[in-house]
Amino acid sequence: MENENSKKKTTAPDTSVGADDGQPLRNSTENSISAFDEEINGDFQNNSESLDEIYRRMQRLTDPHYLRTISMTELYQTAYQSRPPIIDGLLYAGAYILAGAPKIGKSFLVAQIAYHVSTGKALWGCEVHPGTVLYLALEDDFQRIQSRMFMMYGVNDTDRLHFATAAGKIGNGLDEQLENFVREHPDTRLIIIDTMQKIREIGGEAYSYASDYEIIGRLKQFADKHCICVLTVHHTRKQPAGDSFEMISGTTGLLGCADGSLLMQKKKRTALEATIDVVGRDQQDQILYLKKDPHTQIWNLERTENEPYKEPPDLILKAVSDLVSPLVPTWMGSPSELASAANINMAANALTKYLNVKYGKLLDEYSIRYENKAKHAGRQVVLTFTPTGESKNKS
Repeated sequence: MENENSKKKTTAPDTSVGADDGQPLRNSTENSISAFDEEINGDFQNNSESLDEIYRRMQRLTDPHYLRTISMTELYQTAYQSRPPIIDGLLYAGAYILAGAPKIGKSFLVAQIAYHVSTGKALWGCEVHPGTVLYLALEDDFQRIQSRMFMMYGVNDTDRLHFATAAGKIGNGLDEQLENFVREHPDTRLIIIDTMQKIREIGGEAYSYASDYEIIGRLKQFADKHCICVLTVHHTRKQPAGDSFEMISGTTGLLGCADGSLLMQKKKRTALEATIDVVGRDQQDQILYLKKDPHTQIWNLERTENEPYKEPPDLILKAVSDLVSPLVPTWMGSPSELASAANINMAANALTKYLNVKYGKLLDEYSIRYENKAKHAGRQVVLTFTPTGESKNKS
């Protein structure tokens, strides 16, 4: 049986500006405790170290030059919230870029995405996870937005889609505006910024690698903090490039920090057909072939380059999920009792590691919150059925 100290859950530190996505999302804290509590409180519970040793550990954690690491074993003993999908196979929580040449239909495309996320209607056959959407249409006015949305969807409006035509700059007002919006609309799923140039501070470092990385880094930090998607519209260069994504205006700092990118291209500006190359850390690379309806300006999917990968059913998660339901919303017991109750032929410590790794999938796909708590009598597993729509706000 694993020792108590190695089983303590940890909280992911806030993602730093420009950091890669190796850190778990901030919203996973309910199923974990802080790194400080892990290293300090765990020792008091176990009494496995002297007070002097605990004090030295406290000093290390407060030393700015101390590099905190975790072992692979500790990694597997921690439950992290996965990045939830906004549109399956297309957009996930994180910072995304949609790039394309001017006047090829990017604004109609993001308006279409915004409408589908706010209404929950499937987009191109992909499941949509609905929520409030903020669309910063910073190159438009409200009359143009009104005409555009009416052309696309007639009088079928939604009060979950919000528009703004003016906003602050990144690092100079916008951050606070977005925080206030999410505070007022806690079910926010998607924020669209159209375009990136409108939120840049005017200055000499407009296209340096560091400044580009910082812009997307700030948006990524915000997206990770609130477990939402921030989609920023950007332009492409005119000159050709070996890699199509090198056409994105600016430096490679934009792509380097973003969680995903969508590159929209047309063979001719007047053509109704377009392609979207989709790449991302948490999804399958894909090419979508679209065709625009000339009357509504809605983009319809003609075909995809590859069939989306579908994971086979997870029999272990299915067995665990059968233990709770709306009628029996909670199950509690030891890891060994869990393995027995679910009829899973797996060692108890291996099962808890497996559920730690699959924590996000169990929550997102089965609406079950998994907790593994340290008690005086040993470890206690708690499974809680979470109705759809509550998991994001409670994560």
